[in-house]
Amino acid sequence: MHSLQWFREPRDARAVVLLLHGGTTDNTEPVARYGHPVLRLIPFAFSLRRARRDVAVVLLRYAVRGWNRSLASPVADARWALTQIAERYPGRPVALVGHSMGARTALHIMDDPAVTVVAALATWVEKGDPAHGRPGLHVLLAHGASDTITAPRGSEWMAKRLRDKGTDVTLELIEGENHALLRKARWWHTRVTAYVIRNLDLR
Repeated sequence: MHSLQWFREPRDARAVVLLLHGGTTDNTEPVARYGHPVLRLIPFAFSLRRARRDVAVVLLRYAVRGWNRSLASPVADARWALTQIAERYPGRPVALVGHSMGARTALHIMDDPAVTVVAALATWVEKGDPAHGRPGLHVLLAHGASDTITAPRGSEWMAKRLRDKGTDVTLELIEGENHALLRKARWWHTRVTAYVIRNLDLR
């Protein structure tokens, strides 16, 4: 069963960050509570929690581990999470931070009007994936140049499609980094936090 883990939930939050973890191609087994894809996003959650007291931070744990082809299993879970956020914090802007399959999920749900910022890391991109670009949307596509799990060229291709729709896109290919984003882990946590907080425009 999908679930939300809140790292910060202020009563009067000015914005919400939703973290979307990675997964596998085809797998209908339940997501392990402390599996590696979930654990990889915990440091991002802590970094974002420290950055602002008036920003809520929540991690979605999907029901199953895989994308599962046409089922696109995590997409329905992520849209459910956006509904839960809207009920708790109506009218607040939402930032999405996703890694690998989580980044692909973010690309699919960022057509939600509440979403104003997206940080898509080591993004899994397929040719049939949508490019929900629009003016006013800020998207960071960041990829390790040495990633052999998801191709950096997918992020480059998606960046072009989003820019064609008027999206503010930042594309970063990091030399020496691989799919797990652990070689320069502290840099990733700091970079993503700074990008999200700046573009949520909380001044």
